[in-house]
Amino acid sequence: MNARTPQLVSKAPNMGTTIFTVMSALATEKNAVNLGQGFPDFPCESKLLDLVDGAMREGLNQYPPMPGVAPLREAVSKKIETLYGRHYDPASEITVTAGATQAILTAILAIVHPGDEVIVLEPCYDSYVPNIELAGGVVVRVPLTPGTFRPDFDKIRAAISPQTRAILINSPHNPSGMIWSRQDMLTLQEILAPTDIVLISDEVYEHMVYAPNQHWSAAHFDGLAARAFIVSSFGKTYHVTGWKIGTVAAPAAFTAEFRKVHQFNVFTVNTPMQHALARFMADTAPYLELPAFYQRKRDLFRQGLAQTKFKLLPGEGTYFQCVDISGLDVPEKNLSEAQFCQWLTSDIGVAAIPLSAFYGNGFDQKVIRFCFAKKDETLQLALQRLARL
Repeated sequence: MNARTPQLVSKAPNMGTTIFTVMSALATEKNAVNLGQGFPDFPCESKLLDLVDGAMREGLNQYPPMPGVAPLREAVSKKIETLYGRHYDPASEITVTAGATQAILTAILAIVHPGDEVIVLEPCYDSYVPNIELAGGVVVRVPLTPGTFRPDFDKIRAAISPQTRAILINSPHNPSGMIWSRQDMLTLQEILAPTDIVLISDEVYEHMVYAPNQHWSAAHFDGLAARAFIVSSFGKTYHVTGWKIGTVAAPAAFTAEFRKVHQFNVFTVNTPMQHALARFMADTAPYLELPAFYQRKRDLFRQGLAQTKFKLLPGEGTYFQCVDISGLDVPEKNLSEAQFCQWLTSDIGVAAIPLSAFYGNGFDQKVIRFCFAKKDETLQLALQRLARL
């Protein structure tokens, strides 16, 4: 008999390799400073590693409860209530996930039926659209205002239809670093009030908000919290992106549906790290001091970029800095954002990400994104190279 590999009809025929993988591979090949992919190049606190080691040696190495270990869910509930004034029941309204990306996919799979419409605001994180498509949903793309990346509520209103099942928002916003204001959140609350639309609020950069700005969580607002899955990330907060641990806070009825998918998706999350995080959260300083930690890095990086011909866009939050490249004099004229980033990586030795990668239609506004979650010496090396422009 001849061995035969069946031909598959792809569920995601248009899904390629992410821009982050492509640019990181090019940065490695060219020995460039990688300011493209969003991860720190510095270690987490040694105390957190000691707590993981201690949990392992205590024998906490078997399956934990499906929604997450109770001490960690309790710590998350306490943090949300302290910071945002809303109590979530740890038993029925908090779930520990295998990172924020899994949390978002699970929420979408739990609520989106084939043909349901889901609004995304572009530019958006690259997992949103594939998640919706894998669930059989219909993606409805609404652009944020070019240049400022503020929400355009007239366009959001116009995008709502009887088929709209959910809307995805992200604040602080990746890739632009824009922060939704209190009035923005109130306006969204007003728009959604007469509907049954579910809100998925991606808040993974909640602790990277720079003075005088403030993070306004969906948990702050009764009308939003009642309809929201609120997603957060330990990886972003504690400099451990490779651990892939996040959380979702949602009303009990939402959480019940979420956990139905979660239990047959990943079932549960790394046990010793959950216990370590629960113990580490007893000290609030690491996340309360995070804004000042990253604001110093942001300011250092912005001061250096100000000496170049890059035009700085506002940096209200996240650990990303966007710049306008339209004023640069480069050897080849009329480069697209993607071509410019490839040239910058190959010829200048610094990797960045084109914002066009965050748009379904590849909208090119001559803006690229750097990540400044790096050691000072890494940023200084990148700035030395960028000074050649």
